[in-house]
Amino acid sequence: MQSMTCLPSGGPLKWGCAPLIEKLPQGFDHILGKRFEGGSDLSGGEWQKIALARAFMRDAHFLILDEPTAALDAFAESEVFARFADLTQGKTTVFVTHRLSSVKMAEKILVLQKGQLIETGTHPELMLQKGVYAEMFNLQANRYQPQS
Repeated sequence: MQSMTCLPSGGPLKWGCAPLIEKLPQGFDHILGKRFEGGSDLSGGEWQKIALARAFMRDAHFLILDEPTAALDAFAESEVFARFADLTQGKTTVFVTHRLSSVKMAEKILVLQKGQLIETGTHPELMLQKGVYAEMFNLQANRYQPQS
């Protein structure tokens, strides 16, 4: 078994996994997963943090992230997006999500409906079009507004 401490990119530390790794009995060398003898299970959010760290440790030039923050709480999600631009710099990243507030930073947003591309643009461009993206974004944003 390879120790993650030798990996050059520092992925787990960059993605805020240090507190998680520090609480494991053997740190980086701890076995994860109840299927393995002596292994520990993690919460959904902890597994998601580990998966993100592993994706970025590979230093791939192309990433597909499907709902990468779905199991994270609001604080952890905020930490991920604070690091996102730095960790995706120089990479092509396809970010699949239904949480439209998380795609505002994208260089290009593609809106699919029934497998068809129906809109494309930046967040401001799509909001000005007042199409499906703007409608869905406003529906989600309205949930955070005070009810009268």
